[in-house]
Amino acid sequence: MTAHVLACRACREPIEDPDDAVYLGHEEGNSGPGWDIHAHRAHIDQAGPDPVAERAVAGVLIVKALLP
Repeated sequence: MTAHVLACRACREPIEDPDDAVYLGHEEGNSGPGWDIHAHRAHIDQAGPDPVAERAVAGVLIVKALLP
């Protein structure tokens, strides 16, 4: 069985030391359970939210605000 390799959301590099990994959240997949998102401790500030998801939520909030 192969070991699960964590990848940093900010730099896309593998996280070699499990103690250096910071859990950021869970991202749903289109088909299947999705995956957990991690980052290096030094890159937490660089790993922001997904811009595609932000645009989608912003669009929904704008439409809801414009409805009577």
